[in-house]
Amino acid sequence: MVNLEEATKNNTRFQLIVAVSYSGHYDVVQACQRLALKAKCGLIEPSDINVSLMEQELETNCTEFPHPDLLIRTSGEFRISNFMLWQLAYTELYFAQSLWPDFGEAEFLKALLAFQQRQRRYGV
Repeated sequence: MVNLEEATKNNTRFQLIVAVSYSGHYDVVQACQRLALKAKCGLIEPSDINVSLMEQELETNCTEFPHPDLLIRTSGEFRISNFMLWQLAYTELYFAQSLWPDFGEAEFLKALLAFQQRQRRYGV
């Protein structure tokens, strides 16, 4: 990780988030617990709780772009496996047959091509 951070420290076009031991369920639950505690302490009213406040409490609030445009799922699985459950609401999903260690440039380009051909509607 240190080598990767050093090698990419001046990059500005993309963000890479490495989610080690991350749980989407836990992320949503801990955000709800934090908001409940704030309401209990009188810092907010329960009626103040909205999407924006919820997103401020999620673990992905550390990035300028907390909602991925594209999720690439490797290994032939057709599920998101408890990963970024809140954040993937409008994310395009691409399912690759190859295993993660074998996922290379050619497969990545196929995923990008498939993504480019989609009509993004953001829930409409």
